Amino acid sequence: MAEPPVAKVYHDGCPGCAMEQRKEEHKGIPYKEFLFVAITTLASSLPISSLFPFLYFMIRDLHVARTEEDIGFYAGFLGASYMIGRGFASILWGMVADRIGRKPVIIFSIFAVIVFNTLFGLSVKYWMAVTTRFLLGALNGLLAPIKAYSIEVCRAEHQALGLSIVSTAWGIGLVVGPAIGGYLAQETLHKHKGLEMGVEIAEASTTQGSAESHKKSLFRNWPLMSSIITYCVFSLHDTAYSEIFSLWTVSDRKYGGLSFSSKDVGQVLAVAGASLLVYQLFFYRWVDKILGPINSTRIASVLSIPIIVAYPFMSHLSGIRLGVALYSAAMIKSVLAITIITGTSLLQNKAVPQGQRGAANGIATTAMSLFKAVAPAGAGDQMVFLLLNLTEVIGLMLTFKPFLAVPQQYK
Repeated sequence: MAEPPVAKVYHDGCPGCAMEQRKEEHKGIPYKEFLFVAITTLASSLPISSLFPFLYFMIRDLHVARTEEDIGFYAGFLGASYMIGRGFASILWGMVADRIGRKPVIIFSIFAVIVFNTLFGLSVKYWMAVTTRFLLGALNGLLAPIKAYSIEVCRAEHQALGLSIVSTAWGIGLVVGPAIGGYLAQETLHKHKGLEMGVEIAEASTTQGSAESHKKSLFRNWPLMSSIITYCVFSLHDTAYSEIFSLWTVSDRKYGGLSFSSKDVGQVLAVAGASLLVYQLFFYRWVDKILGPINSTRIASVLSIPIIVAYPFMSHLSGIRLGVALYSAAMIKSVLAITIITGTSLLQNKAVPQGQRGAANGIATTAMSLFKAVAPAGAGDQMVFLLLNLTEVIGLMLTFKPFLAVPQQYK
């Protein structure tokens, strides 16, 4: 007589047991987990081959090759340095993933891709380029754990699909990577002396009205500085709003919050982010075309005020009414915020000629970072939302004369 199957035992607090239990309860394809696998694998594979379209020109511009015939020799070492690094470390990363888990290795690998791929792009010496590519390969231990993860998040009948997703995403990255590198590698900045040939006169007239504006100090360019200050005030508001919104929603209702779990807050933010993507892809260009960056910024700022006023009163709602009100407000607020930030960014870039936009955006980023560093954080309290609205009103006032100096093409 056959013995009855032994019941599986799941331990509380064990992520592996939680995953096994989820697979027992949900027998279908784990689309969410597979999507994560695909995106992560694609992001990791793009840097591998994206350099090949511009590798020749990079070696040439680094002036390491004595003759043009030597470029291929140095390019070969640079192209191989990634794989050499990965070859040395892949086994180690697999062992680490087995010891401490898949997720920490995956997160670290993505971070390594961001850091060292950026450093590779900033390389000004051949040795720096080789070193960063080597470290990119050595510290990107994603491939081994992501393959393991792809079959561990699904039932046995779906494991082939999981691994095929890894292979497909990796292959797409190897194909798309060179396309991205090829399309984006070419510089767009003019480096010829166009002023002598009369080429840059049009550029000067559309920004400052004269050729002397090209050499004028950025800090004395009031259209630029006024738009940067306005941009920073709205950035301060957005950072404070993001922190306050999350803290308010998870605060207890007796303190004016919504008693949400972190999962509930994540769902609200995810929906708001999705609406933001749709708006940016399909609608913003029409808003900018009809209203322009200044009017769209002002209107979005005005519309943000009643939404923030409404948040504290949502603690009196529950059920479907709360869900509809909160999701709608979060989506609209996200759309309005991106309208403001994009509008002020357009003003900044239109306030300077092309040759100064890098420095201008650097100033704006530095100033924005300082403003965001002092952004307040609080929990669901009417006074906090009042301060948010006060910041919004200040930003709105800064979009009018005499403070904001409008670039010539928007007058």
